[in-house]
Amino acid sequence: MDTINQMRIFVRVVDLRTFTGAADSMNTSPGAISRAVSELEGHLRTRLFNRTTRKVALTPVGAVYFERCKHILAEIERAEEEAGNAQQRPVGKLRIHSFTGFGQYYVLPAIKEYRDLYSEVEIDLTLSHLMPKLYEGTSDVAIVATSSVLPDSEVVSHLLGASFSVLCASPEYLHSHGRPQTPTELQNYECLILDTPAFPAYEWLLESSKGAESMKVAGPVKLNTVESMAAATRASMGIGVLPVYAALDGLTDGSLVRVLPEYTLQKMNIFALNPSRRYTDARIRTWIEFLRQYLPTATARDVHLLEQHSKYVTNEP
Repeated sequence: MDTINQMRIFVRVVDLRTFTGAADSMNTSPGAISRAVSELEGHLRTRLFNRTTRKVALTPVGAVYFERCKHILAEIERAEEEAGNAQQRPVGKLRIHSFTGFGQYYVLPAIKEYRDLYSEVEIDLTLSHLMPKLYEGTSDVAIVATSSVLPDSEVVSHLLGASFSVLCASPEYLHSHGRPQTPTELQNYECLILDTPAFPAYEWLLESSKGAESMKVAGPVKLNTVESMAAATRASMGIGVLPVYAALDGLTDGSLVRVLPEYTLQKMNIFALNPSRRYTDARIRTWIEFLRQYLPTATARDVHLLEQHSKYVTNEP
């Protein structure tokens, strides 16, 4: 009987709360997971779970055993990684998750430079509009941008920098409708609505050196991705909110013009997240250390470029 493997299966069932979830994450069948747990219970001569057709719950003995198993498995993992020199030499596959637009603009170039330094690391990058669930075992590190404090204390967070968004419109839209001179005048324009959990869809908080103004906005078009927002803004469908990185290309080629250039909105902090463990291998550690240097430089460069473009923006239609 492979007790260590059965401990791993037992812990995965507890973490994911179902036999089916554990089976999916370990690329096996629910039946194999159930048999492994039953054999472990037989070996221990005690019941670890109370099972129903809908869920499993730990028994009091199972709860104590779970904590012991986590400690034992963490120590085994640490010993194996140390024996393989993984802590000193980055090697193997690194699974990275990032939001789509942010990942394309910042994370992909960072991966290229990182692999110039650590060529033995293979990268598996997943881009998604959803917040990753690190404990499902599909990612080693997630790069996220959020306006709020991270609520999950079970992950390690590393603050990498900050960014914000600006208001943009196409030259054609402003030629036809005029340019707003104050935040209050936005109520007279078609505003493109970005539906995201990070910010209220119909309320924009505009900030400048003079303070902050909260504006109720409206518009006939609502979108759910930054990429579609950039496309709709270029297509003269209204005034849109774009992160700095998504606005720069349009500002550079003239397909976009910054609106109310003295204001910014949707400030976000950028984090790297990895599962909270006592031991972090060299792939994760060196990737996060690299991002600590790369991302602040990249975002500062883009803010500088944005400021250069804004110098040439007037408030004339």
